[in-house]
Amino acid sequence: MTDDKNPHYTNTSANVLENENFKLYWNRSILTDKTIDFNRPYITFMNKKTKNTFLIDIAVPNTHNLAKTVTDKQNKYQELANEMCAMWKQKAASTSDPDSNIIYGSNPKVTITESNKT
Repeated sequence: MTDDKNPHYTNTSANVLENENFKLYWNRSILTDKTIDFNRPYITFMNKKTKNTFLIDIAVPNTHNLAKTVTDKQNKYQELANEMCAMWKQKAASTSDPDSNIIYGSNPKVTITESNKT
């Protein structure tokens, strides 16, 4: 335990973190040239060197909704990903990394990844 007397809810984090290789947006709307309904993913992670951007949205669904939730989250931000590629001149902008996309269900023993999604 720490001796810090400040309540945890008084701490805030920056909405943008950036260095020479990466840029991370947290809880921030992405402005685009055209109106896009879903333009605020929880996390937007941009690799400046490889010009790849990942849009990350978080969900903890019930066990029976895992596959549907993965598909819904990927489809929800696909239009934004396409627009970001064009505007930010990215090689790729995706709603998930196929090798590491994991969504946890309400049962901690059940997870779904792209490789075992049905």
